[in-house]
Amino acid sequence: MWDWFINFLTAVLAGIEGFVGDWGLAVIILTVIIRLILTPLMAHSTKSTARMQVMQPKLQEIQERYADNPERQAEEMRKIYADMKFNPLGGCLPIFLQMPVFFGLFTVARQVPADASFFGILPSISLSVSQVIEASGWVAAAPYILFDVLFGVLTFVPMVINVSTQAEAQRSQTMTMGAVMAVMMLFFGWSVPAAVLLYYVTSSLWQVIQQKVITQRVMEKAKAEAEAEAAGRPIEVDVVRKEKKARPHKKG
Repeated sequence: MWDWFINFLTAVLAGIEGFVGDWGLAVIILTVIIRLILTPLMAHSTKSTARMQVMQPKLQEIQERYADNPERQAEEMRKIYADMKFNPLGGCLPIFLQMPVFFGLFTVARQVPADASFFGILPSISLSVSQVIEASGWVAAAPYILFDVLFGVLTFVPMVINVSTQAEAQRSQTMTMGAVMAVMMLFFGWSVPAAVLLYYVTSSLWQVIQQKVITQRVMEKAKAEAEAEAAGRPIEVDVVRKEKKARPHKKG
């Protein structure tokens, strides 16, 4: 199955290259096609994220209220998810669907011609930063290093954009996690083929633009809808009344 997917991806990339005449541009066009296909799923993912943010106070209230009763806690949380039509995995689906392409490019990059370039800016999209430095030195590797830096920065930018929608307590944690992820991506990008860097940089740029132009509007609308639904569904609380015991009379 994996071999079939690699052959299919290679054929698609070669077909695009035959039309546009550049391997690097073919990778960018392939990325745009994939992102266009995933746009409806991204919109659904955005709505799921908005609903999750609205539901968070209710979920925390349930966790505190039924802290001593895990079974009832799980049952009440399932009810909330069902009532709000929320799927906890909904936000992860677009990422999971992109992963085969992302990792498939590692193999595809080795099958393209050695001189498969990106308009001469990247002489070979099959080489990594470390390989270019080893073969031709730091000056020749400068464009590759630039794309690696973009690889790291564009990992961090979407998290910064999301910070404005988070509670104060979460912002510091998100920023720290984003900075750590960016540094990790810099090290990771140092040894991957330039084709992978091109794919990720293009995909991330698309995400940033989409987030600023479309996602925020979808998020605001979904939040308003979720808040309206949540307002009509207060958490039910079992009230157990204690029996009054007769007070003992003092003997005279």
